[in-house]
Amino acid sequence: MGVEVANRVFAPDLRERLARSVELAPLLLSGPLTTPEARAVLADTEILVTGWECPPLTPEILACAPRLRAVVHAAGSVKPMVTDAVWDRGVVVSSAADANADPVVAFTLAAITFAAKGALSTAAGYAAGWPPFTGRTGADARTVGVVGASRIGRRVIAALRASDAGCRILLTDPYVAPAEAAALGVELVELPELCEHSSIVTIHAPQLPETRGLLSADMLKLIPDGGVVINTARGSLVDTDALARECGEGRLDAFLDVTDPEPLPPDHVLLRLRNVLVTPHIAGAQGSEVRRLGEYAVGEVERYVSGAPLRGHLLREDLPRLA
Repeated sequence: MGVEVANRVFAPDLRERLARSVELAPLLLSGPLTTPEARAVLADTEILVTGWECPPLTPEILACAPRLRAVVHAAGSVKPMVTDAVWDRGVVVSSAADANADPVVAFTLAAITFAAKGALSTAAGYAAGWPPFTGRTGADARTVGVVGASRIGRRVIAALRASDAGCRILLTDPYVAPAEAAALGVELVELPELCEHSSIVTIHAPQLPETRGLLSADMLKLIPDGGVVINTARGSLVDTDALARECGEGRLDAFLDVTDPEPLPPDHVLLRLRNVLVTPHIAGAQGSEVRRLGEYAVGEVERYVSGAPLRGHLLREDLPRLA
């Protein structure tokens, strides 16, 4: 974890709690984990608290940490960092992805509200005058298609169901059975049907080889005119060129917190279109919200050393379904 990241995630009071948890002053590593200084720290490390900038925990690095028993990730996805060697060693892995989820959910719900009210298209035509009252759209009784019942997707579904908007919610997810979909309060459908019937499509599926280009040109064409695509998951799940064509023609709007590539080239058409809002991967914990990750990680360390169950415990078999 870089020093700057650690200082934002772990405020002084959190570092004090962490120190009390492990009965030691936590040592801060920054940069490569293969330097002599890092090797000296790793030699005695039993619990490794990591962040976004942590290098992959390769067999070489793990060989320098013979006493390592747990990795507590004070960020979201562990995929860039946790290698097979970690699982093979039997090291316990926890992630603060749950703490990172709520800001993404809030961002998504805001985007859904703006989408339902046609905010981007309305703003694009602002110079031509305000739209007549009878020509405006609202959020009530909309059909929202949720792609992926991830931890974020499920929270978005729960929030939509709890609102008074009376949305119809369609879900596509190969891991969700009909009985579970009924319990979630959604209609389980295949992706083409979801696209065909949803005025708003919000993406919450993981980045996997089989999900690359999931929202392909053919799928995007099925979304009704005036529809909106919201992506706070991974840019690779959407065919960028196809989306640019649909938005360029004014048929679809888009709210994109992630893109493929990321970031987009400065002259990319999606950055110029007034019916597209591209944000720089800010839906997850930012600024003051990052403290949530530190709180979660410290709590996990406290639970681990006391023998309590970990809230963010991950298993190797969980990875295919995670972002």
